[in-house]
Amino acid sequence: MTALTVREGQRDQPGERLRICLVANSRFPIAEPFTGGLESMTWHLARELTRRNHEVAVFAAPGSDPDLGVIELDVASLPEHPGRHDVGAPPYVEVAEHHAYLALMLELAGSAGARFDVVHNNSLHYLPVAMARTLSAPMLTTLHTPPVWWLESAVRLDRGTSSFAAVSQHTADAWASITSSARVLNGVDVDRWPAGPGGQAAVWSGRLVAEKAPHDALLAARRAGVPIVLAGPLLDEDYFRTQVEPLLGPDATYAGHLAQAELAELVGGSAVAVVTPAWDEPYGLVAAEALACGTPVAAYARGGLPEVVSPDTGRLAVAGDVDMLALAMHDALTLDRSRCRAHAVAELSLHRMVDRYEDEYVRVLGRRLAA
Repeated sequence: MTALTVREGQRDQPGERLRICLVANSRFPIAEPFTGGLESMTWHLARELTRRNHEVAVFAAPGSDPDLGVIELDVASLPEHPGRHDVGAPPYVEVAEHHAYLALMLELAGSAGARFDVVHNNSLHYLPVAMARTLSAPMLTTLHTPPVWWLESAVRLDRGTSSFAAVSQHTADAWASITSSARVLNGVDVDRWPAGPGGQAAVWSGRLVAEKAPHDALLAARRAGVPIVLAGPLLDEDYFRTQVEPLLGPDATYAGHLAQAELAELVGGSAVAVVTPAWDEPYGLVAAEALACGTPVAAYARGGLPEVVSPDTGRLAVAGDVDMLALAMHDALTLDRSRCRAHAVAELSLHRMVDRYEDEYVRVLGRRLAA
């Protein structure tokens, strides 16, 4: 397999078709409505690579979009757990995921792996990284989180076999003492997030969990005197019941987990999008989605968000400072919606992201051929 030759501005006509294996998160389906940014990113990446005439196989959780031609990871049926499902999984979930990825990596290490030119790992699991050197095809792993001990250990075990990309410079810097990584900002399909007319209310979207802190958005909106609508999957019922639900009322409502088109309409019809991470957000996809709709952003300056929100598209507040966030909301209301949209199209688009990943595939293939 010779390296792919792609010239800038001609990305729809690649010099050679690649056979790409995408390894997805096993915990949530790659399907709408998306549970989070990781699932959305993987779905959009698979579709755009296929549109560019690459051959793409997606290994993903059961229930993923059949239009992607998904090969389901063999995740055993498990008893229902009444608490959290996205972080801090109980032991039986961890064991099932371990076995699912072990089966996949053993298969790819055998004759089945020969059908691929490159493996792009978008899982959060340690096994794909730890076993990368058993594959005949090179692996590119996207770092979607700050360093966590189980991935750090796998990267060290990998001994430099794999290549890495990070979803923001902040994330790349966080991993720098462990491994180097290329900065590839996540991208949004700006056609599926069209410019909207704006409105009177604020919007908050994402997983309703403590580390996303939607309760801070409710408090800030109330102090700013701006009504607000929350939207997203409810993944932590205890947190929602104790921290969010008591703050709901006529000026603060929960719209549920919306399909993508419904969410885009809500975001585009809002005056400002509020983003309130209580942790170092690796990227901040909801901010990019809002900007694509022309909706300015008021956000905590944590993680990768300062790389997404520019001075003419949003206002940033000190993390955890609800009063400052309320002021940021007021300031953001004055920003030009057309500039927000233009920034997203130029800097935060799906096309730009996939261009960069094609460049990375070229690089890892060249590295393997030169070895």
